[in-house]
Amino acid sequence: MLKKIPALIPAIIALIVVNYIASHFHKRYDLTQDKRYTLSDPAKAVIDQIKSPLIVDVFLEGDLQPEFRKLQNETRYLLEEISNYNPNVTFSISNPVENNADANAVTQQFVSFGMTPLPLTVKRNGEETKQTLFPWATANHHGKAVPISLIKNIAGASPEQFVYASIQNLEYAFIDGFNRILNAKTKRIAVLKDNGELPDAKIADMFLKLGETYSIAPFPMSAVSEDPEKALRALQNTFDLVVVAKPTKAFTDAQKFVLDQYILNGGNSLWLIDAVAMENDSLRNTDGKALAFPRNLNLNDLFFKYGIRINPVLVKDLYSAPLSLASGDGSQSKYQELPWFYQPVTPSFNTHPINTNIERPVRFNYANQIEVLNNTSSIKKTVLLSSSVLTRLEGTPQEISLDQISIEPNEQDYQAGPQPLAVLLEGPFESAFKNRIRPFTLDSIRFRESAKRTSKMVVIADGDLIANDVDGKGNPLELGFDYFTRRQYGNKEFLLNTVNYLLDDNGLINIRSKDIALPFLDTPKVVNSINKWQALTIGLPLAILLIFGTLFFTLRKRKYAR
Repeated sequence: MLKKIPALIPAIIALIVVNYIASHFHKRYDLTQDKRYTLSDPAKAVIDQIKSPLIVDVFLEGDLQPEFRKLQNETRYLLEEISNYNPNVTFSISNPVENNADANAVTQQFVSFGMTPLPLTVKRNGEETKQTLFPWATANHHGKAVPISLIKNIAGASPEQFVYASIQNLEYAFIDGFNRILNAKTKRIAVLKDNGELPDAKIADMFLKLGETYSIAPFPMSAVSEDPEKALRALQNTFDLVVVAKPTKAFTDAQKFVLDQYILNGGNSLWLIDAVAMENDSLRNTDGKALAFPRNLNLNDLFFKYGIRINPVLVKDLYSAPLSLASGDGSQSKYQELPWFYQPVTPSFNTHPINTNIERPVRFNYANQIEVLNNTSSIKKTVLLSSSVLTRLEGTPQEISLDQISIEPNEQDYQAGPQPLAVLLEGPFESAFKNRIRPFTLDSIRFRESAKRTSKMVVIADGDLIANDVDGKGNPLELGFDYFTRRQYGNKEFLLNTVNYLLDDNGLINIRSKDIALPFLDTPKVVNSINKWQALTIGLPLAILLIFGTLFFTLRKRKYAR
């Protein structure tokens, strides 16, 4: 026995060395085909900024259905990868209503922080029970807390689709939350005023959401007439993005010159333009008719120089949102949802990070055609949203009547093909005032004929895309929610993606392009082939065991029979 002890010493030493190395140096390998557990470079860039403890509290715990258990597991795997990359990030998963906590009180507390619980109806043993989930997390850093939603609501989606979309969005949700808490409000957005733009109540929901991440401030264009150079300097030195939300009054040449030079000095812009004056409210009269006519905003030369043209025509699309109309008199009146082809709905085709993973279609209202020109080789043009193939263009002036709603459309009249409705322009722009007489002289600011820096611009041919409805008391509703039909559209998510892309220097929005392939159980297939799989998983092992036992018994009997 003593002779064997020296031989064990090298093995013990080797075991100790291996354990020491493993405890201090380890490597995680992502063997999934879609690399779902590999952090993207933009995510790593944000995580690298965390130099002190950041605590993530996840509240998705408890007696979960299989779909939400999968979401919980994927959340844990992602946070483990983040924590492994940067040990300053720690996390915990808990149930906020455990230990006999008052569920109603907890729900109210979550709602007060802007975290809406998710009510579910769960079927167990033939009985339906109500359950409230809290699919939220909070990132806590230096006394600040940021809520992070773990789910993406999709109207009418199956549980598998719901979970797939939520898991697809997890990395972006967490990294965006970290970025908000680390770099809160470092970018500033100017909302242009004085040219008949949408009132504050109609854009309240969008900018309330953007205000969580960015600094928002109105910028009066009347300042241009008072001191144009001072206005240009204020715009250039203060703001990273200009939003023009449905102007109805023509821009002066001085105002255009200020905006042109802002863009050529690296400023980004979001334009929501109506080239045709027409509103649904105009139809709510005794005749049910209104005249749609071109709206002169004096912006044609500006957009032409940048590579596009917004034509004063109306885009009619057979794929459209319904219009809610009342029929009957007095107490007998009822609301009907009827197709209204002047309200195109456009799905997102995942062709760009801006329109990737937007689960609901985007609704337009009296949209116009954007013509993409070939006069600027330096500008990259990307069509983000377009109408369907069953599209018709109507010139203006044009009388619009509710009587059209009862006329059966002829598909042969809708053969104009897809029409661009939202376009992204990127590159070094050239001034629209190059080789032209300028409306005023710059003294202390250099006039630029061409840009040395790349700017980004998104032009949307519908000003109402950013307009939220208001309730009967004048309170703003969520952007994309139709007050009359009670339907939700993807306008808010599309515009949030747009602003994030225009202001995103770190490329966080590109995380949304990450494609994750999740295997889900095909329930109908399982039901149809359940007998086969039961035979394979239960019968086959028993048959193998029986054959082995018979063979073993036979060989043993022969051996000892001799």
